Amino acid sequence: MNVPRREAVMRRATHGCYGYTMVPDAYYAAIIDWFATRHGWNIGRNEILYTIGVVPAIAATLKAVCQTGDNVVLLTPVYNIFFNLVRNAGCQTVEVPLLFTADDRRTLHYAIDWEALADALALEKTTVLLLCNPHNPVGRIWTADELSRIARLCAAHGVTLVADEIHNELAAPHLTYTPLGRVMADGMTSAETLRYVVCASPSKSFNTAGLQNAFLVVADADLRRRIDRAINLNEVCDVNPFGIEATIAAYTEGGEWLDELRHYLWDNYLFVRDELLRGFPDIAVADLQATYLMWVDCRAICERKGMDDKALANELLENGKVWLCAGSDYGKAGAGFLRINLACPRATLREAVLRLIRELKIKN
Repeated sequence: MNVPRREAVMRRATHGCYGYTMVPDAYYAAIIDWFATRHGWNIGRNEILYTIGVVPAIAATLKAVCQTGDNVVLLTPVYNIFFNLVRNAGCQTVEVPLLFTADDRRTLHYAIDWEALADALALEKTTVLLLCNPHNPVGRIWTADELSRIARLCAAHGVTLVADEIHNELAAPHLTYTPLGRVMADGMTSAETLRYVVCASPSKSFNTAGLQNAFLVVADADLRRRIDRAINLNEVCDVNPFGIEATIAAYTEGGEWLDELRHYLWDNYLFVRDELLRGFPDIAVADLQATYLMWVDCRAICERKGMDDKALANELLENGKVWLCAGSDYGKAGAGFLRINLACPRATLREAVLRLIRELKIKN
């Protein structure tokens, strides 16, 4: 199937002028129409801010909201760059480990420790909860009820809720993701007292990260003004002209292509899961509801080999030429786990799994 962003970038390349660009009305319309049609979330044009990436968007938000020494709460294990963002903003990370259980099929199911989250939000210096929805790396799609409960807790403690929803389009084909903004718009009782920010981009779902374009949705006018100022102060406001065109194409022409991609990624997950569970009776795999990232419990293998997850990942890279991510990079709660990227052709993935199984069995 044709990839819409490719043709859009090629059309823009024929223009011949690659300087600074204005963001057209079509850009805002594409975002608004996509989220209204596909996800039932009605976004106001004035609520949208553009920037060069989701990471810069979060960085600008933290700098707009936090003071030096403030606490930022993370549900861990979580995207490793979050820790860098918090540190670079001069803040302290408060980790709230997610709870998990394994069923009889060795599938891990993750949940929020609500008591621990409430305690972290109640800390005097806590100003932000940085949420990953869907969650990288454990693959959870937070439900509307969970998002509403998170929002009420944040509102009760005066904490700004910042949601990274960059993996939003990559739900398993039998599931759908719930935007935080839709939950708020649907009438959560504390909506008038909660300040929240949603950061998103087509970059993960349409592979456009190098084109440097993302956006924030900020309903509160004062908070939006402060974040917009931070985006400009940190010089992350001049977006790539190719990124604008790719975003418009993705959100106006990419629905059918994206749905095929979701099926392909889901089949990749099933293939790797079944191969690993068949080969190793003490491995468990997280239930993948969204993202193209697979979270694997290798604690028993680490113990048997007498090494931690970083050493195991290094061994796999050096000996098997398979590059996986060590779980401890995603917080203390990730120790003993590995993260696998499933976003590649099936043939490549098959070769990677063969090498992975071979290396894990050596001296196992």
